[in-house]
Amino acid sequence: MSESFASDHSHLVKGPGDDAAILSLPDDHDLVVSVDTLNESVHFLPEAEPSLLAARCLAVNLSDLAAMGASPLGFTLALSLPQVSNSWLQAFSEGLAQAARDADCPLIGGDTTRGPLSITIQVQGMVPKGQALLRSGASAGDAVYVTGSLGDAAAALWWMQGDPRFTAKGMSRADEQHLLEAFYQPASRIAAGKALRGIASAAMDLSDGLASDLRHILKASSVSGARIESGLLPVSDVLKQCVSRSDQIELAVGGGDDYELCVCIPTARIRQAEAAVAALQVPFTRIGQLSNDPEMMVIAGDGSTMDLKATGYHHFQSHSS
Repeated sequence: MSESFASDHSHLVKGPGDDAAILSLPDDHDLVVSVDTLNESVHFLPEAEPSLLAARCLAVNLSDLAAMGASPLGFTLALSLPQVSNSWLQAFSEGLAQAARDADCPLIGGDTTRGPLSITIQVQGMVPKGQALLRSGASAGDAVYVTGSLGDAAAALWWMQGDPRFTAKGMSRADEQHLLEAFYQPASRIAAGKALRGIASAAMDLSDGLASDLRHILKASSVSGARIESGLLPVSDVLKQCVSRSDQIELAVGGGDDYELCVCIPTARIRQAEAAVAALQVPFTRIGQLSNDPEMMVIAGDGSTMDLKATGYHHFQSHSS
């Protein structure tokens, strides 16, 4: 497997092939580390195409670095495998190697063992000392922004599972590709995270859904509430075509798996933030504001509010009822 991952990075003193990897960091940088495990039938479908699965596994970890404003250094892989074919392993390796090249994030070590299919990736990154984006630091009055669009990955899951709430009629091949990429190959927001260092008051990647993840920012920042306007939530044309308006909002607010950035911006820095992200040609949408309200609210155009008690990420479940 290692032959697919040849790399040449100045910070990588020793990569795969020894008892441990050695990384060299500049003295004025902090090390940033994150780890995620993805299990078959919990985080991905058993029939997932291996090269796409590999890309997803690395992408969800890199999203954590993006949320911290960090640059990737490398990653390790722990792979638990049942009896699999050589073709599966080859496709997985090639998909992971391509994703690693695209992210300029080399494999620096790993381990394989026999067992149910489980994939654990730890990513290492670096950020200038004291400049990491954190969940804490936001204040009431800060604007809430998100990158990209929301709800596509959750809609892709509905589509793949044949959920009756998803209307596939009229979908083009490009629409199908859009949904597959949203779920398996979410866009990297590393550059956006780096651009927002020193500007954003708080940031987090959206893995469990906007409602759930924004609550983490509120808690870490000791802010009681937020007002999110449903009409401002960025949703794709594919989502508009394939699910009802109420389900668009539901997926955008609570669907999960978006791996976009949710960012809080002090009012005085809004123009600076918008310019920094616009220079990267990354969609960046203001969706609301942190507040002193007793809780977070999603407000519709008519002033009604959405019940957020049931929103947030759910692992693979049947929605038939």
